[in-house]
This record gives sequence, C-alpha cells and structure tokens, in this order.
Amino acid sequence: MGVVKDVQSKAELSEALAGGAPAAIHFWASWCEASKQMDQVFSHLCTDFPHVLFLRVEAEEQPEISDAYAVSAVPYFVFCKDGKTSDTLEGANPAVLANKVAKIAGTTDNVESAAPASLGMAAGPTVLETVKDLARQNGSSKTETKISIPTENLTKRLQQLVNSHPVFLFMKGNSEQPKCKFSRRVVEILKNEGVEFGSFDILLDDDVREGMKKFSNWPTFPQLYCKGELLGGCDIVVAMHESGELKDVFRDHGILFISKENLPSSGAQGSGKGGTAGSTTLSTALASRLGALINSSPLVLFMKGKPDEPKCGFSNKVVELLKQEKIEFQSFDVLSDDEIRQGLKTFSNWSSFPQLYIKGELIGGSDVVLEMHKSGGLKKILAEKGIIQEEKLEDRLKNLISSSPVMLFMKGKPDAPSCGFSSKVVNALREEGISFGSFDILSDEEVRQGLKTYSNWPTFPQLYYQGELIGGCDIVLELSKTGELKATLSE
Repeated sequence: MGVVKDVQSKAELSEALAGGAPAAIHFWASWCEASKQMDQVFSHLCTDFPHVLFLRVEAEEQPEISDAYAVSAVPYFVFCKDGKTSDTLEGANPAVLANKVAKIAGTTDNVESAAPASLGMAAGPTVLETVKDLARQNGSSKTETKISIPTENLTKRLQQLVNSHPVFLFMKGNSEQPKCKFSRRVVEILKNEGVEFGSFDILLDDDVREGMKKFSNWPTFPQLYCKGELLGGCDIVVAMHESGELKDVFRDHGILFISKENLPSSGAQGSGKGGTAGSTTLSTALASRLGALINSSPLVLFMKGKPDEPKCGFSNKVVELLKQEKIEFQSFDVLSDDEIRQGLKTFSNWSSFPQLYIKGELIGGSDVVLEMHKSGGLKKILAEKGIIQEEKLEDRLKNLISSSPVMLFMKGKPDAPSCGFSSKVVNALREEGISFGSFDILSDEEVRQGLKTYSNWPTFPQLYYQGELIGGCDIVLELSKTGELKATLSE
C-alpha cells in the first residue's frame, strides 16, 4: 500500500477496515509535537510494511471516531486485524510502535522492546535513523500529551473565562480568523444569530486547552457556553441553529440581539415562555402523545440526552439538582424524537429545553428550576403536590445554611445588594477572593423571620461557615480589617 491515508469520517474508516486487512490507525493533533514526530515514524513504517493499511485520524477534528476508540491522549495508535481492534498504544514510543505494526503484519513476535536499537526485524533501514533521532530528542522512550485534572487556580481561571461573557466560545483561532472548519462554522452561526460573544483561542494556551476538556467533560473544540453553562460543540450548535432552538435559548436567558433582522419575531418575545418555531397547531394524535408523556410520572423531565449522559449543560444542571435532592423522576430525551421536541415547544408555550413537569404542570426550564430550588420553592411545590413530605422550616434553614461552605444571607443579591451592610460584606468577601453562596432574604419572608430565631441574631446580613454563624456586618468587617477573615473561613 505504501501511503498513509487521512480518514475524514467514521463511515470512511469502517469501509477501510471492512476488508479485514491488518491496519494501524494514528490519532494525532496538529498542535502536539510528539504527534508530529511519531507521524514521521508512522510514514516510514508505511514504506517498510506495504501489506499493512496505515490510516491517520486528526483526533479533535473527528470526535465521533475518537470517542468510538476512547481516545483521551495523543499520539494514540490502534491496531486492527480482521476488522477488529487487536492492540493499542498511547504515547510516543517508536520502538513499541514498530513492533506492534510488525505483530499485526505477522513478521515478528518481539512486541514490547523499549530501546530503538531493539527494533531489529520490526523496522527497515528507513525508520531506524528516525527512531534514534526521536529517542535523542525526547530523552525518553515515552512522550504523550494527556488531559490533566485542572488545578484549583486553573479551575478558577477557567470559571472566570466561562463567565466573562454571557455567550462565550472556546475555539481554535479567533472570531476573525478561525483555525478549523468547526470553529469557523460556529462563529458563522453566532454572527448569523446576531449575538455578541467573547472567545478564547485554545491554541495559544495549552493549560486552558487541556483544562477545559476536563472542566466541561467535553473532549473536543469548539465549546460554546451560554450564561456559564455548556451548550455543546459544533454538531449540537448547528442542530440547535437549524431548528431555531439556539435563538430560543439565547432569548430565554436574556441574551441581547445586536442585529434587528435577527431578532425573534414579536410573537416570540416577552416573558421567555412565548414563541415557538413553526405551526402553533398540534395534531390530535401528537397532543395526545405529549399529554401521555407529561403525565407518565409525577415528575417528568424533558431533556437533551439521558440522566446518565446529559447532552447539554442546562439539562445536566437540573439532573444534578434532582439527584442531589434524591427526587425520583422520569425523563425523555428530546434529541431522540424531533416530533416530540418541536411539538412540546408549542404544547407548553416554552421554547427551549430542559422542561420540568410536576403532576402534568410545567414548572419551567433550568433557570426557573434552579431559582426555585435555591429559594426553597421547589420542595414546597413538591410537598404541596404530595410528591415529598413537607419540609419543616428548621430543616429548610439547615439545608440552606449548609448549601455552601461559606453562606451569606443578605438583602438582595451579590451583584445587586439591597442594603449598604450587605454590600460591605459582599465586597469584603470578594476582596479576599472567597467564594460564597448567598440567599436573598427579601425573597422569602418565612426564611427571613425564621433565621432570626434559628441563629438568635436579629439582623442581616448573616455569614455562616461550615454551618456555623460567624456574625453580621460589623464582625465580618473587623475580621477583614485584622486580616483574619480568610483564615476564619478556611479552618
């Protein structure tokens, strides 16, 4: 064969392997030096083993293939015989690569030699010199690029990037000069939708590039975020755009449209519930089917993906919340049935997903559910509907206090305090770089009055750490002044 073939699709790979010939597949990335070095060896081996099929897959450009072979690091090699995987190799080890190729070619039994000199019959003269050069350059027989677990500082930086703009895109290149076709396609869609967005070129910072894969649990780029939640990669963004759902999500989350011609129609503006694409009339059969699904369980979540494999950040948030509270629910994957997906938008007059129903009544999407959970309203309505036992006020207060290691009960919200004392405490915590949860006591009179008795502290704000009351504004400011605040909240 003698030529390395670049694979452009999963179907093309399946067709290539269908003949049953021995095959070696190199998963590589253009940014990875080890990949480039091993590709030289791979090409030389192609010459030395003409009866082996040599295939090359750009891992991040072909996520479907990479996922199928569980590729999490490059360079990565898969070896096939009779159309089935017989072996793999992760990392830059020329000697082992040559011997594994020789094994599927049937020319040697020497499989795991580690030194270039031990290649022997597994490599012809064209590859030996390259192997020696690479061994000298690497200083080791194994070099690989893995996805690492983000450190605390990196995680904080990634979170800041994600939250830096209402719509944010991690991409290859920048919005004016995308460096891959998938990034270019998403940029085109966002411009067509008429929304402003921030972006980060992951080719410029390998820490961010690798960290985001773990942070988002999404192995490829681009990655699109809306209000701090992952929407998905190119395929999902394209599908949402073509169905009209992407515009619905932007509108429901308060994203401003900058192009008048791309604004949702007047019938689709307002509360965030109204407006769906297409006809507003449902067939009797579809309406009956939707009604049956909605009432199939006391709690039904219409989501993207399944509870164990959510396909969008918003669905994932609601699933995590329900599991955290140990609330039983049924779910339906709207990506599996487009008739249900589009019909439910009209049926519920709610244009995006997820959608949570309780006893046949729509509660709302992720923002509504999360806000209700934070305020205690979700458990309250579940209790009213007889799905869970009514929570006692004391238990509710305990759960609120323990919902974050550092918890602030204040008037208003951190970004919009409703009193000067609350504002001072927020500023003190932020100046120390302390992460904290908060609850607006003006939104719930029962919590406001109950907490005064529970804590034996008559005023607000009240700051708690690990479930224990630290104090109000004066105490927090005094701790800050003496330099003890951060230490007190990290003991």
